[in-house]
This record gives sequence, C-alpha cells and structure tokens, in this order.
Amino acid sequence: MSGRSPSAGPKFSKSGTVWRVITPDVVLRNTVTDADGDKSNLTFQVWTTNADGTPKAEVDLDGTGEYDVLVSSYVVTGGTAKVTVPYGLLKPGVLYKFRTSAYDGSLYETTWSPYADFRIDPYMKFPAAQTSSTIDSDNQAIAEVTRTDPGPALPTFTASGAVKRKATQERTCGKQDADGRQLCIELSPPTKESKARANKRAEAVRKAEEAKARKAGKSPAEVAAAARVAPAVELVDWCWDKPVGMDYMNRTDACLKNIGSATLIFVDPGRDVTIGTAEFDFEQRIKAYPNKGASGSNFAEFDQAIAIMPVSIDQALEGVTMKWNAGTTCQSCVTSNVKWTDGQNNNAGSTAYWDVDGTSPPFGDRWGRVTTQWNGSGKETIGLGWSVTATVDASDTATDTANFGTSGIDEVRELAPRCDDYLKSSAPGCVLPYFKTTWTVDTNKFPAAGAYYWYMQQVMPDHAGSKRWDSLMHYLGPDTTLKNSAGNPWTRDDSRKVICGPNSSWSVHPSDTSVGSVDCDEFALASTHESGGYPKSVNLVSSGTKCAQLFTDKMGDGSANFGLLADTRTATNGPSGTERCGRAAISSTQNQKAFSGFPAPEWRTLDGDGFFVTLPGYEHCTSATTTCTWRKIG
Repeated sequence: MSGRSPSAGPKFSKSGTVWRVITPDVVLRNTVTDADGDKSNLTFQVWTTNADGTPKAEVDLDGTGEYDVLVSSYVVTGGTAKVTVPYGLLKPGVLYKFRTSAYDGSLYETTWSPYADFRIDPYMKFPAAQTSSTIDSDNQAIAEVTRTDPGPALPTFTASGAVKRKATQERTCGKQDADGRQLCIELSPPTKESKARANKRAEAVRKAEEAKARKAGKSPAEVAAAARVAPAVELVDWCWDKPVGMDYMNRTDACLKNIGSATLIFVDPGRDVTIGTAEFDFEQRIKAYPNKGASGSNFAEFDQAIAIMPVSIDQALEGVTMKWNAGTTCQSCVTSNVKWTDGQNNNAGSTAYWDVDGTSPPFGDRWGRVTTQWNGSGKETIGLGWSVTATVDASDTATDTANFGTSGIDEVRELAPRCDDYLKSSAPGCVLPYFKTTWTVDTNKFPAAGAYYWYMQQVMPDHAGSKRWDSLMHYLGPDTTLKNSAGNPWTRDDSRKVICGPNSSWSVHPSDTSVGSVDCDEFALASTHESGGYPKSVNLVSSGTKCAQLFTDKMGDGSANFGLLADTRTATNGPSGTERCGRAAISSTQNQKAFSGFPAPEWRTLDGDGFFVTLPGYEHCTSATTTCTWRKIG
C-alpha cells in the first residue's frame, strides 16, 4: 500500500503545508509497503488546484493523454518509490497536488494515498527587462574616513568613534628669540565652537550667492541653485558645506574637516607672561585627476589645498605669517610652490599673512594650493605629509611648526594618491585607491542578472562584492603579474574558460521560449580575483561543475514574471548553498550588458583594487531560503 509520507523536491522541504520545489524537474516520492513482502511500485498522479486548494484538473504526466500518470520502478517493501516529472509539464508558481497508488505485480491498490501539495518556487522572482531606467550605475556615495595618522597633537579614533590613541603632543614650542621669548602652537580637535563657526561661514556663502542671484533677477529656482554652488576658491566642489568634525572622500577627492584649530601663543617663559595669542581653524583638500581631460595636463596630476580661517589675533603679535609645508614621498613627482588666495579666490601674495592694525577684524581667510605632477612609468603610490610653520611680526626669529600628520600609516595610507600610466586610453592619471568604488547593477534593465548575483552573494562563503557582508571583489587589472600557460598576462578569458569554457561541461537547461537566447554567466565575475577560475582565488575550483548550477525560466502563475531556479541535472538536490562559484543560464543580453559599462579606465581601477556590487532591486531581500521578488527602483 502507498505510504502516508509523500514528498516533493528537491530540496524536499516544506513551507507550511506545501512542499517547496526549486526546479521544474520535479521529483515526487512516497514510501510503499506490501503485506506479503513483495516488491512494489507506485503510480503518481498530479492535479492543478482551485482557489480553495481542492483538485481541479489532472496533469498529463506521460504525454499520451491516456493515463496521465507516471509509474516508479519497483522497490523493496518499506522503500521509497520516486519519479521525475519531465521538464515543461509543471510550471513555476503554480500550486499542485499529487497522490499515489501501489501495485505489487499482481494486485492494484484500490485507494489513493492522501494528497500532498507542492509548488515550484524560484529563489528569486523578477519581471522582463525594462527598456529605460533612472539607476545611475557608477554613482558613488561620499564616504566618511577616519585618519590613521592625524599627527601627534590630535587623537586617533577607531571606526566606531572611540579614542584609539590619545594625543601625544598637544603643544609644541620653538626656540627662544634674542629676548628670551618663544612662540608655541597648541592644536585641538574640532569643538562645538569651531563647528558652529564652520556652519556660519557656509551660511554666509549661501546668503551671498543668493543675494547675487536675486540682484541679477534670477528665478526662485535659480536662486536656490546658486546657493548650492561651491565658492570659486574651493578645490573640491562638494566639500565646502560638509560638517566640520569628519573627514570625507571619494575616488578622486578628499575633504579633511577634522583637523581642528590651532592657538598661537607668544610667551616670555622667563617671566611666565603670555604676550599675545591668535586662533585659527584649519581644513585641507586633496584632488586627484584620473586623466588628462580632468587635469588639463599631459601628466598625471593631483592638487592639494589648505584653508586657514583666523578666529582672533591679538594686536600684540603685530602680524602673523603661516607657511604651509606640503611634503611628498615620490620618485617621479614635481611639486609647485604654494599659491595663496583669499576666500574670494583673489591673489593674496606669496604667503598667508595677516596684518594686525587693530581696526579691521574679522580677518580674511587664506587658501593655499600646490600642484603635483607625476611623470613616472608603471604606477606609484605617493605619501603625503603636512605641517604649518608660524611666525609673528613681534619677533624677528620666534617660530614654531605644528604637525598635521601624513596620508596614513603604511598599512592603510588612506589619503595617498596613486598615479599610473597603464590605462593608455585615458592617459596617465591619479586616484585615491583607498576609496572602494561601487558598481550598481541596473536591476531595472537587467533584473535576471541582478537576481542571480544577489543570490550568489548571499550563499557564497566569501559573499563576493556584497556591501551587506562588507566583502569586496578585487579587479583583475592590466598590471597583473600573474601569467597563463602561454606566458602572457592572465585575463578574464582565462578565468572564464574554467567556469564556462568549451571544456567546462556546461550545457543549456531547457526554458520557455520567452526567456530568449541565454549564456553561461559566472559569478564571481571573471574579471575579478574572486572568480572560481582565477588561480589565486579564495574560490578556486577545478571545474565549473563545482559551481552552483542555476537557470532562468518563465513563471507559470499567470504573471509576466520570470524566476531563478536550480538546474538539477548534475547536482540532483540543487545547490548546497556552500558552493564557491555559480554559473547560470541568463539572458544573453543581460549577461553581456549588466557590467558592460563598468568604468575601470575612468576609475583607474588596477589589479587588486576592491569594489562592491550593489543590486538595488533586491537589497530589501533578507534570505536566500525563501523566494524574494524584485522591486522597481525609481
């Protein structure tokens, strides 16, 4: 007789009372026993269902239209009989019921087993590709950065904001002059007061630009737009109104707004007398130009700027001069002299100087700028260091220098530009490689590719490219030193051959004609160090047969949707969820275009550079064990 434990799979797991099947190649099974101990088989019958879950119409399983059933092989009494339903007879998204009846070679069972419900549920569900989209695939969010070497006068912090190292030298003092007097500098992190001053300066810029726009007869929208435009003196146009107290960066720009303030103290230590003081707020900028078009130069170039904003200067100092010391550690660099301007970008002479006559506070800002050009070959990462040397007119020789730190400790170097000439199509250029770029797959246009990538990011042990797991993919660049068997640089094609090449044992799984032409799409990407075919990959496999096998197919639930399903022709139970790579039959167009715009030359992405892959139509998904449905973005 038929058993009382029918099941459907793979993976033979239930969601409530319904067996969740991950492939259209459905396996149905049930136990069977015989009172005489004879071998028996089972006849399997499948039905569609009504809205209330009752049987509706029998499905023709044998294709003859005569019996509509499938019959298992004989199994020993107490064993499990099973059949595999040929592809195309059962549709994803449809609720089915099945039951069985036993036969021992001479007698048929006169009753049927209880019904069992099952549904083919894809890992991911998505519509046909959209023809247009508002997703900006290479848009980069500005990142907050914690400096690893802000100098001895300022503390360092962990990523969570806790103090990692206290300031080791808040005050420095120079040598005494002929009269025994001394100039000291005391640095302090941003305070509530200095942050308020920065906000006030930004607001003054907005109001000034609004006033000019109104005076010119601009519309309200144009006035509002004018208030968002960076002042002409600004080197990094998005930086000017960022809050003080954090440092920020993207691939080409750094906005240092966590330097803090400096107090100049002119003292007579012999008499324990403070003669006069002055206070200044400081900020810095770095701008790297990724190509000739951005810099206007035939060389790779990056610029640096310092902003010095006086808060107060005692008349006893008579005048203050600041010298900015912008140093580089570079084999092939030429750095210009510092050019000084005021806050309106007017020439301010050869030094940052404030004359104290007692009649004109507040004193004007000074902005210093230097240009560094790199004329090397290959690539070079350039170390930077900064300090400010102050003098006062009240003394001929009193001087002191404040150390503003470097571009970072050797293990991190978060503010160190890298220049190269590998990317001939975009000329030599420089970037800040510490910033990790993000490629946003346009899941409106490429929903099948996005679904597949999201699934693989969740189940791969290293979660390649996932921001959720803070796991980068690393680019296979033109400067790789890895060689293939012919002695040439290893390329994406070499990696791809392992996973999807002619000898990789990949073949197309049948699918509905509406899916169209498909390709073998591998993940992680063939152009990364995380590819299963890259020889030094953490995900290295001997063959694409070791990858999770998937394909896309049309849903049969009356919608226009498609699904990502398991290809069980090799791994009969579907992906285990521990595979280190994936290969899937994805729409040829989506496979070829989902990453076709990846701007490696524009970002000057070289070998080993890390980047994230985000999938906005699926970022709301939380689990790879339940079906997740795409959401339109924009």
